[in-house]
Amino acid sequence: MACDEILKAVFPLLEGEDLATCMLVCKQWQEIARDDFFWKCLCAKIWPSVCKRPSPPTVTYHKLFKAFYKLQDDQSPLPPRLSFKDLEFYIDIWSKQSLIFSDVVPGLVLRRGSWIPPPGISDVLRSHLEGPACRMTLPVEPRFNVPFDQTVSVSVLVSRKDSNKVACIINKSVFDYTDRSAFRALAFDYLDISPVHPFVSGIRAWVSLLFMDHDNDGMIDVFGIEVDFCDAASSEEEVLSLLDILDWK
Repeated sequence: MACDEILKAVFPLLEGEDLATCMLVCKQWQEIARDDFFWKCLCAKIWPSVCKRPSPPTVTYHKLFKAFYKLQDDQSPLPPRLSFKDLEFYIDIWSKQSLIFSDVVPGLVLRRGSWIPPPGISDVLRSHLEGPACRMTLPVEPRFNVPFDQTVSVSVLVSRKDSNKVACIINKSVFDYTDRSAFRALAFDYLDISPVHPFVSGIRAWVSLLFMDHDNDGMIDVFGIEVDFCDAASSEEEVLSLLDILDWK
């Protein structure tokens, strides 16, 4: 059997990545592997409907496969290009028109594991903070009290030292929900994602005021702040990858 016939018998048995690799071996293999019949067979396994018409919806099935095929989920994701040592967070909290907390927090300080909550917090809150998700927390020093019914807002910016750019995480959002059973007051805002990622949207950043369980029902005694992206990122690597695609200015 001629070499060409052997290749034409083997190529339909290959996966897309392997067939694409074969195109790099030599000119002969490339010319044979470019036959759109092989790529039509691969497309039929993933999107059977595209083969129901006599011609492909794109110029070739090869082009269709290259444009939309994704590696299987067991492929290792690319590591994030950012690290917490490159970041600084600017956190400002207002009660009505009065500034009650303002700090520049290095990324290595804010990331999970750099701060241990004080004793005396509720079991519910402790269980939340010790959960598996990545939660960035920091202490409030000095601690402050605010009435439950008082309007409190927060802004969070982040800067990166490697490029001298800044992105907005939270823009003057109000803590409009207080979970008294979990001892957290929560505010959120939707992230501004870079235009180069047009299909990523609707991801929220959350900031929580962490408070102690006291008998005074009219006040919350805030001892800590938490920042997280629980809608889309639950590990440190995912958080960094999410920050990397923000609309940096």
